[in-house]
Amino acid sequence: MTEHTAWPPVGKEEIRALIPHAGAMCLLDAVLAWDDESIHCTSDTHRAADNPLRRDGRLSALHAFEYGAQAVAIHGGLRARAAGLALPSAYLAGLRAARLHVDYLDQIAQPLAVHAARVFGDTGNTIYAARITAGQTVLAEARITIMLRTGRI
Repeated sequence: MTEHTAWPPVGKEEIRALIPHAGAMCLLDAVLAWDDESIHCTSDTHRAADNPLRRDGRLSALHAFEYGAQAVAIHGGLRARAAGLALPSAYLAGLRAARLHVDYLDQIAQPLAVHAARVFGDTGNTIYAARITAGQTVLAEARITIMLRTGRI
């Protein structure tokens, strides 16, 4: 976390109000800490048998990037709300420097820690550095680019 003012933790119901994901597709359980520059979330949904991203009973580590993207979306929503703005409509435009350090997430016994920090951008088109860990083990990391929806296709 940065030296900026930190805001209080956020629970699952508030997370659901900030992102369009419904039901079990809302993968993050809580925001433990956040400030204007970064967010730190946690999740145990990677071990859930009903995780909607599972295939053949397994949860590929590739889906760690969805955990990171949801943290980024929550961060954008929290920042907008703190500034008194409407929640932005945005989409994931790019995933760069993506690295996986494990094959599956369902094998991870510890909760996932999902960290995202703004690298570039302020109120819309933004690049984040995301890192998903369990304990001291890095599971996945990537740069996530978010673009505002403009209403044009």
